[in-house]
Amino acid sequence: MSQRVVLIGGSGFLGREIRARLVALGDSVDVVGRSRDQVHEGWRAVHWDGQTLGPWIDSLADADVVVHLAGKRVDCRPTDANLRELISSREGTVRVVGAALQEVGHQPATWVQMSSLARYGDVPTGTVDEFSRLPLDGVPQQVEVCRRWEAAYRDVTASVERPVLLRPGIAIGGDDDPALAQMERLVRFGLAGTVAGGDQWVSWIAAIDMFDIIMRAIKNSTMRGEYCVTAPEAVQNRDFMAAYRRAFGRRFGIPSAAPLVRLGAQLLGSDPSLILTGRAGVPTRLLAEGYEFRVTDIDEAIRLAIQA
Repeated sequence: MSQRVVLIGGSGFLGREIRARLVALGDSVDVVGRSRDQVHEGWRAVHWDGQTLGPWIDSLADADVVVHLAGKRVDCRPTDANLRELISSREGTVRVVGAALQEVGHQPATWVQMSSLARYGDVPTGTVDEFSRLPLDGVPQQVEVCRRWEAAYRDVTASVERPVLLRPGIAIGGDDDPALAQMERLVRFGLAGTVAGGDQWVSWIAAIDMFDIIMRAIKNSTMRGEYCVTAPEAVQNRDFMAAYRRAFGRRFGIPSAAPLVRLGAQLLGSDPSLILTGRAGVPTRLLAEGYEFRVTDIDEAIRLAIQA
């Protein structure tokens, strides 16, 4: 049976793939984002500013499913201004959609919400899954942003029949993956060595599995609640960097100490905590529910990303 699906912030690589899959299934899709209003074959682009109610709320009036993908990229300097913008682009947009649903007097049957595995903070040893205790504080651009993001989601989905919260690790791949381009540059210049000793965990997921799991959340009525969305086996930084070197045919990369990483991140406008911290996520619920990952090897994930 076809559905009315509204993708909030669906103009990125995740949104474009999910939109294409839904249209292929015959679903009616509205993509609410910064693009101007426009009707395409099988779907509509609906403009919003991400902050206020407006004509875009009509898209929600008969929505069966809301998929919230909006949010500023976290790869930015850890300044107070950027932190406020990150929170606004996540917590703020969730609450605006909640207000819009109240305005139109309708609740979708399903709300699929993106968050991040960074919600668990920096976990040097052991693993985390859906049953792990969540930290009260941590790196602000990770834990605090996610905490407020998820709190807003819980508030606005209190009366939604089937809320689904996805906490993905690092997605590898996609047709415009900026992280892949950045890693290729580092490898080419011999800079993709072990970072700060290399013990920190990297939880990753191949883009193809990310797409499949989001579609499963939309279509599979048994999915409900919180899910860690990551490949079954996390890798440590030293192995993550080595996999990229193998993929691009380089045997050696200069190691980087933590102070150098902090300096480099400042120069590049990034947040050093993204690479200096980590956690080993386990997709306990997905595995228990029978999801079969298509890619479980980091080398294969990177190879597929390069070929995309």
